[in-house]
Amino acid sequence: MLYLHPVVQLVSTILALYVIYTGIQRFRSLHLHTRTAFSWKWHVSLGILVLLLWSTGLVGGFVVTRNVWYTNFITGLHANVAVVMCPLIVFGFVTGFYMNRVKKKRILLPLIHGLNNTFLFLLAIHQIYSGWLVMQKFVLDSAL
Repeated sequence: MLYLHPVVQLVSTILALYVIYTGIQRFRSLHLHTRTAFSWKWHVSLGILVLLLWSTGLVGGFVVTRNVWYTNFITGLHANVAVVMCPLIVFGFVTGFYMNRVKKKRILLPLIHGLNNTFLFLLAIHQIYSGWLVMQKFVLDSAL
């Protein structure tokens, strides 16, 4: 169980990189006035998947730490950053859902949505690093 969380989160973060790439195409179109192809449905579908996986990983991480070490926040900064990510994930869902449901020309909301989710991606990269430190300290060292 301790290995499932990091694997799923790593895969979802790699998927997020592709979602950001597709979002950059949208940014180029809206703000740089460059003709680009933007696969709306693909961006939305993969974006939902990434945010769901990150949400599941967030909850799963807290469940695992509670069950294995009988407490939460033993992982320190890794857990604290996960808490920061939670409202940003919700915001990404809500803004993405709204833009997908109510389609019209927009400039500001897609920009805010993209900045939010890019910040989420950067936090996820940090989580990979801090998660590796958690694995070394609590899992790999105790296995020896």
